[in-house]
Amino acid sequence: MSHTSTAAAAPDLKPAAPAAGPGRDRYLDLLRSVALVRVVVYHIFGWAWLTILFPSMGVMFALAGSLMARSLSRPALGVIRGRIRRLLPPLWAFSAVMLVMLFVAGWKPVKEEGLWWFVRLFCYIVPVGAPEFPWSIGDKAGLLEDTWAVQAVGPLWYLRAYLWFVIASPLLLWAFRRLPWVTLLAPLGLTAIVGTGLVKIPGETGNAVSDFAVFGSCWVLGFAHHEGLLKQIPRYAVMSCSTLLMAFGLWWASGHQTVDGWDLNDIPLAQATWSLGFVVILLQYSPSWQELPGKLARFDKYVTLSNNRAVTIYLWHNTLIMATIPVLDLLWEIPFVDAHLGSILEATYTILMFLVVWPLIGLMIVAVGWIEDLAAKRRPRLWPNGSRKARQTESGSHRR
Repeated sequence: MSHTSTAAAAPDLKPAAPAAGPGRDRYLDLLRSVALVRVVVYHIFGWAWLTILFPSMGVMFALAGSLMARSLSRPALGVIRGRIRRLLPPLWAFSAVMLVMLFVAGWKPVKEEGLWWFVRLFCYIVPVGAPEFPWSIGDKAGLLEDTWAVQAVGPLWYLRAYLWFVIASPLLLWAFRRLPWVTLLAPLGLTAIVGTGLVKIPGETGNAVSDFAVFGSCWVLGFAHHEGLLKQIPRYAVMSCSTLLMAFGLWWASGHQTVDGWDLNDIPLAQATWSLGFVVILLQYSPSWQELPGKLARFDKYVTLSNNRAVTIYLWHNTLIMATIPVLDLLWEIPFVDAHLGSILEATYTILMFLVVWPLIGLMIVAVGWIEDLAAKRRPRLWPNGSRKARQTESGSHRR
């Protein structure tokens, strides 16, 4: 998506006034739900091609950027404070459980690192950086493998990136309204510098800068969607530029594959360009549904529930995926199953993990999901799927 070709297609590049519309955009809600499901599937099966089929992180950052631009019609400080308030209580509940598990497993960070660790503990409370955790703890032959902390706590990088995007959004939106294409494409240039090894920033700072660069264009693209910028450009121009950008991403990935092959999570520049081009197409064709149409309507309750509990699902899904292992291992304690179905269970183990994790996610939504309501200053709800029964329960709680 070159600056020159796009400018030729659309001389007037000033963002249009945002389109007003009541209620939630169910198309965006559907995209968020698909992104969450894809994240869970990826972490169970580990299929690298899923990062190409549907770049979930790019989609989620773009949707968050669009909502942030919409909210910034109000005073910026209050919006930032509200976003952080919604994020922290669910994080605190998750962090409390993880820290207890780590300490019980034998982690002694104060003994290993001294009092400086208490400063790093702050990242479990406010995710200004990725929190510290041991890369190996426990016993490989134990209930959980010795890398469980990496799998459980590692995904918190997303909250760190989200927090910094939220804090930077007033400045980014100000820049976008004055220099839209420069602001949109600048993160790609930064990715080409820090995401390719041209300039190396060590440690957690380097990881944070790289994540901000890789997904920065998707976040700003959310601004462009809200401000109506994409609608000013002929659709053929958008499709052409997006296709070229995605083609470049695949070309770059083909020459920079890691041990995981085509996994774009390990190839920053390919991730940035492919995700941006992919999400541009999704948002260019955004139909702004007030209700899910046709056969999609049957998924309405699931879409509503996943959007109301997106933070809970993201925070806990990896831990719950690991929890499926001891649950499934109980099947081998049944003599008939062990004698006659053992080989079948082993061959379909990951599929069984996929089937079992969703009831566990449902239990976690009931157990701690209501914290998201408290964080948003709403009455707590156990199962907010938008059904008539759920609405009646919520209405009755308000009357009381």
